[in-house]
Amino acid sequence: MQSTTHPPKALKGAILSITTYLVLSILKVVFGYMYNSEAVLADGFNNTTDIIASIAVYIGIRIAALPRDAEHKYGHAKMETLAALVASLIMVAVGVFVLLNSIATLIGGEYVEPNPLAAVVAFVSALVMFGVYAYNSRLAKQTRSLALKAAAKDNLADAMISIGATLGVLFAYFKLPWMDTVLAVLIAGMIIRTAIQIFLDATHQLSDGFPPDLVDSYEETIQHFDAVKEVREIKGRHLGNHVILDVTIAVEGNLTVEEAHDLCDDIERELDEHHAVDSVHIHIEPV
Repeated sequence: MQSTTHPPKALKGAILSITTYLVLSILKVVFGYMYNSEAVLADGFNNTTDIIASIAVYIGIRIAALPRDAEHKYGHAKMETLAALVASLIMVAVGVFVLLNSIATLIGGEYVEPNPLAAVVAFVSALVMFGVYAYNSRLAKQTRSLALKAAAKDNLADAMISIGATLGVLFAYFKLPWMDTVLAVLIAGMIIRTAIQIFLDATHQLSDGFPPDLVDSYEETIQHFDAVKEVREIKGRHLGNHVILDVTIAVEGNLTVEEAHDLCDDIERELDEHHAVDSVHIHIEPV
């Protein structure tokens, strides 16, 4: 497992998100007020907190790229996961804010018919966010960055939210202005739902949770080696975007130290090439 001091590739996605959210939040808040659209306003306020969440992701990725030191022998990669956790908490906060504000409007029964031009703002925003989502989703897969994956999920949620805002304005155009507020409630629900999923993913990694299906695929690869008589245990965990494995295998008792060493090297190479496993600690036991 290697650490790097230069800005990682994933930073490009975080910078793109920050820039896009900054521009869109200003446009949506301004036009939301101008065109009296609750949904577009809710979308705009969501984007303002998305800026903070994206900055948290940026900082997390930056720190995760720092080299190992005397107090962090495994590096700082977990900062990416912590950044995703912070982003999820910020998203929950804005979701609750939008939800309470929308419910208050519904209870009050005071609806202001939005200007149809607000639909154009929301729809263009949706197209932009779909593009940002596609870029960040692809980059997250390439870099295996949970923080950027969280940002991509947020991007997709924002695109869908903007579609909802577009529909809200169109409903109002057809003399159903209350639907704009109803959709703002749905928008809040989508924000909270996405945040909870990101939160669960982050806490799962921080508590060293690991998918059983990945363990099964690793075991299948190891068992292809004739010298391996039994795979007795595989423990996996994530360290940021790195995969760390502890493997216990059984071999014939007459295997020499050199042969056992070569076998371990071969297993590590296979796991790296076929599963992108960064670090493997192999314990050998006799059959």
